[in-house]
Amino acid sequence: MPIKFQYNKTSLTNLGKQLKIRKNALPTLKSKESALRYSSLAARKESERLQQELEQKMKEYDYLAALWNEFEPDLVSITDVDLGTVKTAGVKCPVLNEVYYKLKPFNAFVKPAWYADGVRILKELTFLGLKSEVSEQTSRILDYQRKKTTQKVNLYEKVQIPGYQEAILKIKRYMEDEENLSKASSKIVKTRHAAEEEEESL
Repeated sequence: MPIKFQYNKTSLTNLGKQLKIRKNALPTLKSKESALRYSSLAARKESERLQQELEQKMKEYDYLAALWNEFEPDLVSITDVDLGTVKTAGVKCPVLNEVYYKLKPFNAFVKPAWYADGVRILKELTFLGLKSEVSEQTSRILDYQRKKTTQKVNLYEKVQIPGYQEAILKIKRYMEDEENLSKASSKIVKTRHAAEEEEESL
């Protein structure tokens, strides 16, 4: 979108202010873009690390595979997930605070001895899975914000700042031309007056 302006001092002042605002904002935007890129990458790596940890834990518990058939599927259920928010590079991101579980009562004397361990294992695995999901979501949020910031940096750097500079230059040249024309015309008028006065004195 071309920059609208008029060939006068008011327009020149306004353009100068807009240019200054963008030039001052550019380093901050570039820093934010860099911080968002780093934070997004860190969140993605954390999500991958948690995912690998989850897979590792599941492999560790492979020896219990046959026993899970005896386990009641509805013994443990998630009732609530407490999500908070944390600011990362100036962007609000989710953070997993706590997972609330509901444990169906069971008779420890009747059920196998490993039931209590089974409950602990399930809690551990679901917590890791949810934490990985939250990190992935954080990565997506930060990446989206980074793209928006990059667009703004490009808009300022490649479009608006050069556009304002060009507009200011055009106004200055126009005003210089006007001034030169004004000086030239007043010089012509002076010369003409001087010539007329000379003629009259003769």
